[in-house]
Amino acid sequence: MKKKVVDPKNDEIRPVYDLAKLKGGVRGKYLQRYRAGTNLALLAPEVRAAFPSDEAVNEALRSLLKGSRK
Repeated sequence: MKKKVVDPKNDEIRPVYDLAKLKGGVRGKYLQRYRAGTNLALLAPEVRAAFPSDEAVNEALRSLLKGSRK
């Protein structure tokens, strides 16, 4: 993929921003918070094909949990 060449004469946005204020960003600052609130499980294609919706997967898992608690 080629990098887009910007003509400085037609660049109207850059003078508006103070680049000195944009320095000091922290990479991954919110990663730990994101991971704590995310609970995803990847299903194998054949398992996903057996369920029409996310709610159907949840319902099946809930019934499995109820059966294992007895």
